[in-house]
Amino acid sequence: LNSQKFWNGKNVLITGHTGFKGGWLSLWLNKLGVNLYGYALAPTDQNEFYNKVFYSSYPGTETFADIRDIEILRESIISIKPDIIFHLAAQPLVRQSYSFPLDTFQVNVMGTLNLLDSVRTSGTKPIIVNVTTDKVYRNSECIRAYREYDKLGGHDPYSASKSCSELVTESYREAYFTRSCVRISSARAGNVIGGGDMANDRLIPDF
Repeated sequence: LNSQKFWNGKNVLITGHTGFKGGWLSLWLNKLGVNLYGYALAPTDQNEFYNKVFYSSYPGTETFADIRDIEILRESIISIKPDIIFHLAAQPLVRQSYSFPLDTFQVNVMGTLNLLDSVRTSGTKPIIVNVTTDKVYRNSECIRAYREYDKLGGHDPYSASKSCSELVTESYREAYFTRSCVRISSARAGNVIGGGDMANDRLIPDF
């Protein structure tokens, strides 16, 4: 498969495009010739990568709004008619989840639910990739690497909220999208180290 040929001209929506992973993904997809759309909160000083790389302009169309605002999100999806959606909008920090558990669950669970239900009611038929985390697995203190069929769980609010996001994804896939043209999966990312990640509790910035 020629990746350039596949991606060229596709309408691609990234939620959380002002974040570290969303910013790098935006760069890569832009080079592949997609019609790029971003949906995220307005950038702050913490969005180091976005502020330095896209200081003049973002290489696509941006919507600055909260993933919890389902009306704006649904209108955006109807307008964009995305072929592919990468869902990265999240509260991504474990320690912050202890301080702000309600916000963490609202963003990570209801944000995912809002996205999937907006697709369900919009008449669009995108491929959806919900990016979660390797922290979704119940910590059994085993010495082997976790596998995809291991039990979900997590005691801290971040891990638990991401496990819930996985369950919401599976529910919508089985209840609504199995017999439709919508294709949906989750990608459980591990810790990612790279340029421009200046969030709190990151290994390299803290060092």
